[in-house]
Amino acid sequence: MSLQSTDPIADLLTRIRNAAMVGKNEIRVPSSKLKKVVAEQLKKSHYITDVKVEAGKPRDTLVVTINKPGENAKFTELTRLSKPGRRVYVGSADIPRVKSGRGIVLISTSKGVITGQEAVKQKLGGELLLKVY
Repeated sequence: MSLQSTDPIADLLTRIRNAAMVGKNEIRVPSSKLKKVVAEQLKKSHYITDVKVEAGKPRDTLVVTINKPGENAKFTELTRLSKPGRRVYVGSADIPRVKSGRGIVLISTSKGVITGQEAVKQKLGGELLLKVY
């Protein structure tokens, strides 16, 4: 099995979704800076419990703890918005609200990956990465 994916963020989200559906508490994926930042933002928004990076020989491993044992996942939906074949860019005025503000969108801006609310406050636009509810 190859470690390379054409869309690493979509791969991360799919692994998180699949693990949550079958009741697993944590996943391990090959690490990258972008995956780590996305996972940290999900942790900061309380959708996942913990994020750690374990050092490895060919490549580091990102360990994402979805929830504590015996708990349900804290999200209902994880969706990738911008894809490699069709990028979606928005200005600060066009950032979508997810479920009337109960969910979040993550946006890749010139200041890094931030939530939609932070982007509106800082008046930044960028690439819509994903939405979580």
